Amino acid sequence: MSLKHVVELLEVMDDHSVSGEEVKSYLQKISPSATVSVQTVFGEKGSTDFIKVTIPGVNGKTNGGSAKTLGIIGRLGGIGARPEMTGFVSDGDGALASMSTAAKLLDMSNKGDRLQGDVILTTHICPVAPTSPHDPVPFMGSPVDILEMNQHEVTKEMDAILSIDTTKGNMITNHKGFAITPTVKEGYILKVSNDLLHLYTQSAGILPVTLPITTQDITPYGNGVYHVNSILQPAVATTSPVVGVALTTQTAVAGCSTGATHPTDVEQAVRYAIEVAKYYGEGKCSFFDEKEFEHLEALYGKMTHLQTKGNEVNA
Repeated sequence: MSLKHVVELLEVMDDHSVSGEEVKSYLQKISPSATVSVQTVFGEKGSTDFIKVTIPGVNGKTNGGSAKTLGIIGRLGGIGARPEMTGFVSDGDGALASMSTAAKLLDMSNKGDRLQGDVILTTHICPVAPTSPHDPVPFMGSPVDILEMNQHEVTKEMDAILSIDTTKGNMITNHKGFAITPTVKEGYILKVSNDLLHLYTQSAGILPVTLPITTQDITPYGNGVYHVNSILQPAVATTSPVVGVALTTQTAVAGCSTGATHPTDVEQAVRYAIEVAKYYGEGKCSFFDEKEFEHLEALYGKMTHLQTKGNEVNA
């Protein structure tokens, strides 16, 4: 039951002094042998704890197998904006979802339901993150920049990535629940995966909801252009395909809002991520059409310059 882990981890994370070690402790109570690492990183505006959970698959690379590895990243600025805001903020949903997914996968393994491929889950835990101006609602900031986040959250072992992020501060996708983005790979915005759409209908029980994205959204932060949020920032740091899983609402909600986390919506995203992990490891779920991607590059060339900050201008 995924909702149990969402609720329990929300209780753990909704704490002024919570650390990555406390999240690690929760996960290792489920599975004492779980491979969980925590690293504290300091930035100009404080520190945060990066956490990484590796769950070996039956035929995963960690066991010498050939099944592909799925990365599940909880993307966020922070789980709290203290002392400005009191309590767990909406922006924390990405961390909550990724770690709840880890918890459920560990619980499944204990009960004999092991996936074929490895799953690597990463996020960071920061209860005292800063905020920054953004239209239409304020952004959550972070003690460390996006480049630092990608260095700790995106690993070379990830053959494909789901990036889970609160995406409520917009008027683009007006749906309470979650939405998925088109696949992004090496500067190209590709078509939405049919396999991922199908798994959406199966897990959510409704027609699939998608989040429109633009070229600006897949470029690195700090280049002076508008980004809907950081959901696709992992795509600038990898050659693997990346799909955003966006926690969404009908109205624009600031990332620094408290009382705005909906556990049942987070649980939907958790179940979806688990289903993708199952099918991806079994080779039954594709994030993109490899032949079409090769054809695109043959026609139009590489688009990897969009993974950089481009020409140095006064941005």
